[in-house]
Amino acid sequence: MKRLYTFGKYLKKKFKTNVKKVPISIPGFTCPNIDGTVARGGCVFCENESFSPNFTKEKFTLNLQSQENPLLEKQLKSLEFQFFNTVPSLKKYYNAKKFIVYFQSFTNTYAPFETLKALYEKALSFPDVIGISVGTRTDSITDETLEYLKKLSEKYEVWVEYGIQTSNDETLKKINRGHDFQNVVETITKTKKLGLNVCGHLIFGFPGETQKDMLKSVEDSIKLNIDSIKFHPLYVTENTLLALEYKKGNFTPITEEEYIDTLVKSIKMLPENISIQRMTAGTENLLAPEWCKYKSSQMSHIHKALKKAGIRL
Repeated sequence: MKRLYTFGKYLKKKFKTNVKKVPISIPGFTCPNIDGTVARGGCVFCENESFSPNFTKEKFTLNLQSQENPLLEKQLKSLEFQFFNTVPSLKKYYNAKKFIVYFQSFTNTYAPFETLKALYEKALSFPDVIGISVGTRTDSITDETLEYLKKLSEKYEVWVEYGIQTSNDETLKKINRGHDFQNVVETITKTKKLGLNVCGHLIFGFPGETQKDMLKSVEDSIKLNIDSIKFHPLYVTENTLLALEYKKGNFTPITEEEYIDTLVKSIKMLPENISIQRMTAGTENLLAPEWCKYKSSQMSHIHKALKKAGIRL
């Protein structure tokens, strides 16, 4: 019988204590398919401010070509503020003892190297922090940054989280991603050769994709030797390109039944060494589908389906 291998289990086994990720949103960070470098408007599903609206509203944005960063002091203060305001609840509700600072919103390697270095080192200086996890795109990380992360990994727990989303090039074009799957293959291969931990993010329910397409994305991601994975249903929030299509009647969200069936089949495909960091996502700030509003009910249905499939929690 297959056993569900969660990221929490991985961390508990490695560090012998409760470890939690502290999500951080850095003001002034953006993405190359938002600022016009590879596209404009961002991915069709992206409304990144919905994650952390208090910290991401910043008119001045950075990119890889930025020569100066007038926001650095503000960014460092924001990082510190978010960390120390989040940790108490993680200690209270999860009995967390150690922490991984998770640079979450937008593209967290899409800035001058010295800015990234300052932010990462500031995060690692906080009490009880054992590492960092950096969310980014495969077209927005330099060799210099990868080499630096490799150096940090000699002393700390370091993860690079890449938004794979799908391995279907046609879908990547439709969602305005700004790169193809070959870029994903090349970047993750390079990252793994450096010995870095990689988490891949996949989304199920893109327009035009069948379950076969979604499972192909899982299969293709496994072939890249990723260490961990996040699964996410495609839902519709306001202020996104997807919302416009939904309101026109051009997009029908994935049903809960199809999502869970695809998820269970995906988990069955995973090798024992790939941990699962997320099985679904929910938010009350959405247009559709209704079933994505409440994560607790989703998890209840997912656990029931996993048990039925012979997967132990």
